Amino acid sequence: MIYPLGDFHFPDSAPRLYPQTPDRPWVLEIGFGDGRFWPHYAATFETAPNYLGVELSGVSLLKAQRRLKNAGLDNAILTKLPADVLLREVVPHGGLDAVVVNFPDPWPKAGHLDHRLLRVPFFQLAASRLKPGGAVLLTTDHDEYFDFACQAARDSGVMNVELTEAPPAALETKYALKWRDLGLSPQHARFTPTAHPVVPHGDIHPYPEDPDLVPHAILTLPADFAPAAPGQPFEKRTARAGGWTVILLDLYASLRRDGWVALAHVVEGELTQEVLIGITAREDGSHLVRLAKFGGPIITLGVKAAVGAVTDWLEESGGRVTHRGY
Repeated sequence: MIYPLGDFHFPDSAPRLYPQTPDRPWVLEIGFGDGRFWPHYAATFETAPNYLGVELSGVSLLKAQRRLKNAGLDNAILTKLPADVLLREVVPHGGLDAVVVNFPDPWPKAGHLDHRLLRVPFFQLAASRLKPGGAVLLTTDHDEYFDFACQAARDSGVMNVELTEAPPAALETKYALKWRDLGLSPQHARFTPTAHPVVPHGDIHPYPEDPDLVPHAILTLPADFAPAAPGQPFEKRTARAGGWTVILLDLYASLRRDGWVALAHVVEGELTQEVLIGITAREDGSHLVRLAKFGGPIITLGVKAAVGAVTDWLEESGGRVTHRGY
C-alpha cells in the first residue's frame, strides 16, 4: 500500500496502520530502492513483521509496491517522504523493533557531510523511536561512510556499535548485486540503543476534518480587484522566518468557483511541500482564503505561513482582513 503523508497521524501507531496484524514487530526501511530487500528479509521470519518503507523516488515507490504485492506482503506501507521527518513525526516513542538502512547515499563530496543521514542527531532520534532490544541495521559498500556512521553512533552517546555480517537479504539489493559483480563486499553494523532519550514530535498535523480548523482567513476585496493585468504573469513572492521559506509561485483562475487558486512552495528543513490555497467568493461578498485539501498537505508552521503570505498579498492589494485563522 502506498500511503500519502496526509493519511498519517502525528505520531501514528502500529495498531491503526496495521489493524489486521497489530501485535507483530514493526520494521522501518529507509531508502528501499526498488523493494528487493523486504521480500527476502520478511521470509526469514515465521510471520512477516509489519513493514514501513520510506523513499524519495516516485519510480522506486511504484517498483517496490509491485514487488511487495507480488510477494503477498499485505502488511507493508510505503510512503514518499524525507526519512528523518517520518521517523521524527510519524513513529511514536519506542514504536519500532528495527530500522534498516541499506546502501545509503554517502554524499562523498567535501561540504556535503551535513546531507548524510547517519549523523549524531539521527542516532539519537532512532534510539528514542526503538523499543528496548531494537536496532539500526546498516549495510553499505562505502568504507568511509561506514566509518563515519560508526563514529557518529558512538558520539551520539546512546548507541552501542557491533560489527557483524550483513543479513543475506541485504546482499540481494540492486546495489549489493552491483558491487558483488565487481568482486567487492559491503560492510555491516548493528547499532543498539544504550538509552532511549525523549525526542519530541513537532507541531504538525494532517489536514483536519473540521473546516474551521483548516488554516484560513476572511477578507473583503476591492470591487475592482484584479490579481494581475491581462496577459501579465503572476509576480513571485517569497517570505522567510522561523525555519520556513514560502514562495508563492503562481495564481490560477478557479474553474469551479468564483475566485483563484494560489500555488505555494513551502520548505521547512528536510520537508518540502507544494500546496494550493484557494481564494473564493462568499455569499456575503467577502472572500475566503483557505488551504486546499488537494494532495493531502500536512499542517505545519510553514503551511500556515503560506496561507498568511497569500492573505498579506491580498491585503497589500487593497483587501481588508476581518479574520485570521492560521
